[in-house]
Amino acid sequence: MTKGPITPAEVLSLVPQQRPFRFLDRLLAIDEAGATGEYTFRPDEWFYAGHFPGDPVTPGVILIETMCQTGLVALGIHLLALELPREEVQRTVTLFTEAQIEFEQIVRPGQTVIVEAEKILWRRRKLKSNVLLRLADGTPVARGTVAGMGVPRDHT
Repeated sequence: MTKGPITPAEVLSLVPQQRPFRFLDRLLAIDEAGATGEYTFRPDEWFYAGHFPGDPVTPGVILIETMCQTGLVALGIHLLALELPREEVQRTVTLFTEAQIEFEQIVRPGQTVIVEAEKILWRRRKLKSNVLLRLADGTPVARGTVAGMGVPRDHT
């Protein structure tokens, strides 16, 4: 039963969200203090058809999900792997519990975003992170805090 640091690729392979609801293409960095992830919003994403026809904008709730997939899910997997065997990490899913986010910019189809997350709290599978979402050119899009907790997956 292996415990200890895992690579960004291993963390990414354990993220349960998949297309069309995965908004994390690459983990650029991850350690005990935080994580940095990247995602490119493809022009054919399912939500652009209705948000808004002829003038597509990435919905704020999707931007929050993007921030959470790096700042809670991926970071939570990494932190859990430091404490528990891989088998138990694989049987745990991180659920979102709260967010306090301020938006500064919109994201259009085709744009790449970077999520920078810094751990605020990690205790008893509860994680709270400061998150910054910016465009690849550095322009800030949104910032704030997100929180979640790891719970056992129900495979019955």
